[in-house]
Amino acid sequence: MSDSSQKNATTMRVIDNSPRLDRRGFLRDSGLGAIGVTVVPVTALAGRAPSSVEKTFTHLGAAAGHTLLRMARDIFPHDKVPDRFYLQAVASHDMAAGKDASLKKRLVSGLSDLDVRARARFGKPYAEVPSEAERVELLKAIEATPFFKAIQGGLVTGLYNNKDIWPLFGYEGSSWQKGGYQNRGFDDIDWL
Repeated sequence: MSDSSQKNATTMRVIDNSPRLDRRGFLRDSGLGAIGVTVVPVTALAGRAPSSVEKTFTHLGAAAGHTLLRMARDIFPHDKVPDRFYLQAVASHDMAAGKDASLKKRLVSGLSDLDVRARARFGKPYAEVPSEAERVELLKAIEATPFFKAIQGGLVTGLYNNKDIWPLFGYEGSSWQKGGYQNRGFDDIDWL
């Protein structure tokens, strides 16, 4: 190999060592950082969240509610989105469990399985595993299960169809009633 070939190979390796964008970094940098929204960490709501979760999860119970809330934040991690939106998104599972005993059994079984996996790997239930990376590792292990798919599917509609959350993402809603995006600043994006 010639000296210039070695130099180019070395240069390529340096370029390949550039920082990679992971899913959390993408979501963090995808415009939410530009919005001046008050950040309410999960731990800051610890004193307030149990009453909300206990009131909301009357069929599955507060422990299930905390686990589902933590799962929701780990599946779709938006740090600037308050817990109340995640809680609204997962509350539908509790309401459905109250009407369907077999669904309740499947949800309880799925949550129990997740906690068993967390205890076996980290010595504590899923909701108490402190590292997001470790919790995501647990979720990746169950992502093919019907339980995970049901929770994830409910979150997609529960979070992203909620008109109250759209301003946090910079989405103004449907535009055709107002003449479309072409004349309303479709290219005004300043964070990309």
